Order: sequence, then C-alpha cells, then structure tokens
Amino acid sequence: MSTPTLTDIPAEAEARAAATGSLLRLATAGSVDDGKSTLVGRLLFDSKSVLRDQLAAVEQVSLDRGLTSADLALLTDGLRAEREQGITIDVAYRYFATPQRSFILADCPGHVQYTRNTVTGCSTADVVVLLVDARNGVLEQTRRHLAVAALLRVPHVIVAVNKIDLVDFSAEVYTAIEADIRAVAAELGVAEIHVLPTSALLGDNIVEASAGTPFYEGPTLLGLLESLPTARDEGSFRLPVQLVIRPQGAAPRPELRDYRGYAGQITSGTVRVGDPVVVLPSGRRSRVTGIDLGERSLEEAVEGQSVTVRLADDVDVARGDTLAAAGDAPQVLTEVSARVSWLSEEPLRPRARVLLKHGAQTVQAIVRTIEGRLDLDDLTTVPADALELNDIGLVRLRLASPVPLADYSVSRSDGAFLLIDAHEGGTLGAGMVQLAGAGSSEPGAAASPGRS
Repeated sequence: MSTPTLTDIPAEAEARAAATGSLLRLATAGSVDDGKSTLVGRLLFDSKSVLRDQLAAVEQVSLDRGLTSADLALLTDGLRAEREQGITIDVAYRYFATPQRSFILADCPGHVQYTRNTVTGCSTADVVVLLVDARNGVLEQTRRHLAVAALLRVPHVIVAVNKIDLVDFSAEVYTAIEADIRAVAAELGVAEIHVLPTSALLGDNIVEASAGTPFYEGPTLLGLLESLPTARDEGSFRLPVQLVIRPQGAAPRPELRDYRGYAGQITSGTVRVGDPVVVLPSGRRSRVTGIDLGERSLEEAVEGQSVTVRLADDVDVARGDTLAAAGDAPQVLTEVSARVSWLSEEPLRPRARVLLKHGAQTVQAIVRTIEGRLDLDDLTTVPADALELNDIGLVRLRLASPVPLADYSVSRSDGAFLLIDAHEGGTLGAGMVQLAGAGSSEPGAAASPGRS
C-alpha cells in the first residue's frame, strides 16, 4: 500500500484535482457508537496520514482518560468540548492524499439531532461512507442517512458493516445485514452502493485486507476509495456572481482603467474565452472576452475554480446574478416544488415566510403548501401538516423574485438551495428542486449520479 501524506489543498490545486478526477470528496455517517470516528482515525493512522505531533497529542489525551493505547477516534474529534464528552458533535474536515488521489473528508456526527450536519457533509460529497454496527444491523438512522444520500444524489455509497469482530467475524450476520442494506438502498434509488465488513478497532479491511473475513473478496476501504470514479460535472457553465469588480479611483495599470469583471466560483461546467453567455435572471446575453485568475489570464476555467469573467457588452450584472452558458440555461422560476430536509427545531408550517438562498442570490419566499413527508419506515410519502426537525418533506414555495433553478435529479448545482430564517439568519432547511417532467426526485426513483 502506498504511503499517503497529509496535505493542505490550495483552492487552485483543489480545482485542478477535481477537474482531473484525482480529488475525492467523501463524507462519513452512521448511528451513534457505530465506530465512525474510530474508522476514520484508523484510515488515517494505518495509511500513515497522521503527523507525529498529532499522534502524540492523541496518545496523551488517551492516557489522561485511563486508556492503554491511542484512541484513534480523537484524530477526527477536533473540538476540545466534544473530546471531553466522547462524542462527535460537528462536521470535522480532514485533508489527506495518496499517490493515487487527494481526499477531502467530512466526518459527520451520528446523533439524530445532528442530521443537519450530515446533510451539510453530504451536499458536496462524491462518496458517503456509512457505518452499520454488525450487532445492531439496519436502524432508523441508517435508513435516514441512506435517504439523505439518495435525495442529495451522492454518486457512490459505501456501507461498512463495522465491529465485525464483535460477532466473531460471522459470515451469516454479515450476509443478512448486506441483504437488508441493499434492499433499503434499492427502495430509495441509491445510485451505486458497496458493502464490506470492517473492524475499525482492529483495522480489518480498512487499509489492509482481513484474514478474519475469508467470505469477503472485495477491496479494502482505502482501495475502494482510491479506485472509485469521480462524477465530473459534464453539464453547462454556471457562475453565481459574488462580486462585481471595478477599479476605484486611479487604476494601478492603464489597461485596468475600463476594467469590469464578474467574480465567483464556477459551480458547473467549463467556460472559455469567446463563449456566449446569458445573465440570469435578466436574460441579457453577451460573450466572454477574458477570464482572470488573480493577475493571470486564462483561456478556460473549470468547475471549482474561483475566477473573474469579463464580457464583451456593458450589461447590467449584479451580485446574486448567474452567468450561464447561453445554449443551456436553467429555467427562471417564481414558484417551485422541492424536497426539503428540515433542520430546525421550530416546525415548518404553511404560510411560513423564509429566505431562499441559491448560489449568491437570496430572495424572500413563502411556503404555499406542505404536500407530505417521507416515512422512513416504509419509505413512502405520507400527508403532513408541518415538517418537524429532521423530517424530509415535499414543499411548494412561492418566490418574491425570479431564481434560475433546475431539477435536482438533473443538476445538483442548479437544483440545490437553502432556506434561511429571515430574522435571525440561521439555516432552517436544505432544499432539492423537483420539477414536473424533469425526472423524479422521489425516494425510490433511480437517477443519474452525475452533477450537471
């Protein structure tokens, strides 16, 4: 096994790695005490992705707790408060790399009240690693996390049947749990799923193959992560405008005197000098005359890069607008149906007034109707008068201003939005647009895992 090293991935290098498929964004999820943090710690430790001082700090904290060896879960529990409680309560991000690829890892909490953090971690993930305790099998939280992965169209799902050592490496137990997992995943329409037996505590099938599981002939967790293809966004160019750049006062260089650029991060596709674009929601059209990355000029830019785009025409473009490929722009809507993962302790009810944030644009919205919620027991949509914390429901919204939106099953970037408290500014929910005739966003409907 190749030896990885920890790395802090600069934004430009990250974008280029994503463009070539060498960057993998992964999120971990699971029920409480399934051993998720230990699995991630074991992955980092066995792959030699832990710096000496980090390991020394973990060993010292472990000794202070009366343990005889390093508690590898502490490698991902970055907050002192959560270390003291012995639980993970926030999304902890880690960066590491092997000669095969670079990784950004989001370790999400297992408690049901922190499902909102799992939604955050999975929203940009290429793969979700979901843990299931071999002693407990598939639980409600397992089904919830699989439902979130399906709704967010995560391209790959890996289920680690963990603590296999505590059931004496039983092939029968593993086979039964694997069958349950695949049945639930099929009902939800999970695009692609892999199942493997692991012991995070002992290291079985994490980086090295286990002699205790001769019934399993597949790859280790790291081997699988190194080999999974990334779902490159092959869709059309999108750039939500974060900032309009014009030199104030005397320009530092003569060529900047008439400079006007539109800065933001490309959320999908590729843009090249000379490409025709449309400004949304206004619908005005122009052509790209320049692409700037800092003081460098580029001929093209790709998804994930933060650039400044210059246009041929002096069109009205403001923060919150979107630059899109002229031949394939999303619809501009003032009313939309969407699946919403509700993340607030205050229930969502009809007639509620919220803010909808899509890209760099934020508009007022009102909840027209709540058309149902997902029942995690039988995976059907049932009637509901309100959405409670962690409910996933179908909601119809009316927007005060037009927003460019596409069906989430077609485009993760065009189809995702946040609902925000208009008074306090807190995030209330994560939404996934569901347009009639654009492909089902219902759980159980398979969809393309790619982002466009």
